[in-house]
Amino acid sequence: QGGALRTYPFNPTVDSVAIILKTDGRPLNARIELLQGPNNNKQVVELYTEDGLDRPFFAIVETPGSGNVVRVVNTAPVEFPLYASVDAYRVGGGIDWPDDGLMIGRAF
Repeated sequence: QGGALRTYPFNPTVDSVAIILKTDGRPLNARIELLQGPNNNKQVVELYTEDGLDRPFFAIVETPGSGNVVRVVNTAPVEFPLYASVDAYRVGGGIDWPDDGLMIGRAF
């Protein structure tokens, strides 16, 4: 619903997140904020599109370090709900396989 706020905290091992915002065909008016720890300035994206079904918003945002929180605010009126998905895209802390094109003998 319009005016709604949702926060998505992420583990320090998450290197980037995928953000998708869309509507059911109504205008999409939102603010996305990336908060990185208590003492850093937040990064903000304000967005608007006439039709959130034909033109949804998609972005991959880098989230290095710890204390990362993505906050999505629906700045539209109450009559214009939006659908948001914020999920880990790239997760570090695991084994980085060399990009040699060869996968023989490696367990997945």
